[in-house]
Amino acid sequence: MDIRQLQTLVAVADTGSFSAAAAVVNLTPSAVGQQIQALEGEMGVLLFDRNTRPRRLNAKGEELLRAARQVVQTMTEARLAISGGRTAGMLNFGAIRTVSMHLVPRAFAEMRAVFPDLTFELTVGMSERLMADVAAGRLDAALVAENVGVPASLSWTPVLTEPLVLIAPPSESWRSDRSLLGDLPFVRYATEVPLSRQIETELAALSITPRDIVATNTMPSVIGMVQAGLGVAIVPKIALLTAGADSVHARPFCNGAITRRVGLVQRTVSSRSEVLARLRRALRHVAELSGLGGEEMQDAPRMDALR
Repeated sequence: MDIRQLQTLVAVADTGSFSAAAAVVNLTPSAVGQQIQALEGEMGVLLFDRNTRPRRLNAKGEELLRAARQVVQTMTEARLAISGGRTAGMLNFGAIRTVSMHLVPRAFAEMRAVFPDLTFELTVGMSERLMADVAAGRLDAALVAENVGVPASLSWTPVLTEPLVLIAPPSESWRSDRSLLGDLPFVRYATEVPLSRQIETELAALSITPRDIVATNTMPSVIGMVQAGLGVAIVPKIALLTAGADSVHARPFCNGAITRRVGLVQRTVSSRSEVLARLRRALRHVAELSGLGGEEMQDAPRMDALR
């Protein structure tokens, strides 16, 4: 097996076609096809579904692709280390939306001071999808919410703990939490993510059934609705850092007793473990500077599944 064959397999998977991959690996499309056939001969199995156009990796192909990404990345970093080169290449990182506008950009800025040759690609999405992309090797790591199941092949390490915050128009600041939620219209964060489910669970535990006035699927729009005077909402504290929160009254929900944790998920065996350990420290540092509850600096990730 030749590492060039693995590089070609990764290029085909990333670009979606043999012809597009050819430009990435500097081969002709026919040479790409020959390398894939040779790789299939080595493995003794077909890696692509021949009945689809463009061809798609089958289950065996996806399994080999995960290993190929690790091998290619490991060899790239080994060459740099042996030659005395600096850590370079692209870090493919994922993040849930609420941390992508403040926490992640500032952590990337800190990383650039340590790894000036490193570049970044950020994918913003939902926790479950991001974890699937990490498991499949499409992302090196992702920053996701705690209350999701972590597959055995991944580890999750906490980065920050933050309170959920009750926000309301400033004129309603005199009301109690129960009065705000029971007497005023509610702006609902309506999307299938752990945070939304957590808010629903906490309201149910308090036996509160808010009277909805609007449902929206982004946190900035939730805050915008409250700023416009439409009602009240529950948001994570980090969402207020970039949302112009001076125009709302904000207080910790249930006196700060309700929190959520966000952490870094990565493969248990990763060729980028050193870079990711530094990124984890940068994320925690930014969280602390931002007034969010930083987790203690611990390098041993939690290996148990989170529910």
